[in-house]
Amino acid sequence: MSGSASSIDDTIAFIGGGNMARSLIGGMVGRGADPARIHVAEPVEALREALVRDFGVEAHAGAGDAVAGAGTWVFAVKPQVMRTVCEGLAGHARGVHPLAVSIAAGITSAQLSAWLGGSAAVVRSMPNTPALLGAGVTGLYANAAVDAAGRARAEALLSAAGATVWIADEALMDAVTAVSGSGPAYAFLLAEAMEDAARAQGLPADAARTLVLQTLLGAARMLTESGEAPAELRRRVTSPGGTTQAAIEAFEAGGLRRLVADAVAAATVRGRELSAAND
Repeated sequence: MSGSASSIDDTIAFIGGGNMARSLIGGMVGRGADPARIHVAEPVEALREALVRDFGVEAHAGAGDAVAGAGTWVFAVKPQVMRTVCEGLAGHARGVHPLAVSIAAGITSAQLSAWLGGSAAVVRSMPNTPALLGAGVTGLYANAAVDAAGRARAEALLSAAGATVWIADEALMDAVTAVSGSGPAYAFLLAEAMEDAARAQGLPADAARTLVLQTLLGAARMLTESGEAPAELRRRVTSPGGTTQAAIEAFEAGGLRRLVADAVAAATVRGRELSAAND
């Protein structure tokens, strides 16, 4: 069906109350959303209590109780249990036609729709862990059953965690996962390697940590705030015959670009394999 807010209640039900759900809920409440309109299904009692205490939302042990009266269902559970969770809610979806938003990697919109009984309005999304700080980015894909109101509803939800990017071809969502979903780990690996290299050059561990973290933070801010392409910013820092040029030449000689391309390709392939494994 349409997934429009005009025919269904605007209550949002989160199925799963883990870190990513918490980040979205926190962002929504921080932007003025009514906590009473946010329901969460979470089997772990301590997590339920924390959600109620921190955000004032309604928390339930069972998913069926959480989705009652909700027009948007956000599936924030592990991919391995998604089918079981969805099939358990298929009966609740009949006649309600909720907008189903998935934040699980490797689960296609067709799979989610089928598990919910067929013909479901599904938005597949891939946020990343900086969403926990409100600094994330989320790739979004809507199936044909989602109308303009449903797309706006999904975007408003996910924008609580950071920037959003709509993807027209669902097949590209595996590449989104490989670039931004997994991407923070690539930056963390670079930071780890830079710290190791700094200590190898004799810098104390605390100095190495501060130098690396602030360098990466500053570089990220220049990338996002200057409006310049990465290549141009790199060119400005690289004086001919200088220290930066020596380092860049070592990176290029070591095949950094090819290595990054291979890593993203490997993650993309793994995403496709995960989708196939859930059929």
